[in-house]
Amino acid sequence: MAYACPYAQRAWIARNCKGLQRKILLVPIDLADRPAWLRKIYPKNQVPCLEHNNKMIGESLDLIKYIDSNFEGPKLSPDDPEKQGLAEELLAYSDTFNQAMMSALTAKGAVTADAEAALDKIEVSLSKFDDGPFFLGQFSLVDIAYAPFVDGFQVFFTNIKNYDPTAGRPNMQKFIKEMNGIAVYAQTKHDPQELLALTK
Repeated sequence: MAYACPYAQRAWIARNCKGLQRKILLVPIDLADRPAWLRKIYPKNQVPCLEHNNKMIGESLDLIKYIDSNFEGPKLSPDDPEKQGLAEELLAYSDTFNQAMMSALTAKGAVTADAEAALDKIEVSLSKFDDGPFFLGQFSLVDIAYAPFVDGFQVFFTNIKNYDPTAGRPNMQKFIKEMNGIAVYAQTKHDPQELLALTK
């Protein structure tokens, strides 16, 4: 994993939420100087990746599902069929959300309509269930998938574009506040100013 990588942060959060700090060990990688052994054990040469039962698992969304299904600890997937359906939809949408936001961040001028639409979709999705402040009401893998990016984009857009993506979006504001109150999530957060410098 890499401490500054939001994709790796997803797996780190899942590991912490399941209480697997002693079972899944973190091996930090410098993404600018990846060691040769990483490509040997994981030909994609990417983080995060997990070696478990003599096989390598990668891709952050696959990995958080794998950790939830194959290790003990609190279950991070819903049992309710309606929530399961929304979870799959939102997990599938996460890359589209990230791409829309990254494109808007690097584009010249005002925040794009695609980014505004992506943010609005997240705001609406956070209001589907009223049994908690998270995507599925109660905390789940969906929150783990989105939190590093929603949190990061707030820092980046506020400081680079002078635009707060959570302004006028109270569900997102509450989501970020609730996530920051979860100790095992807060432990995975990188210094915002360092992330901002890397992004710039």
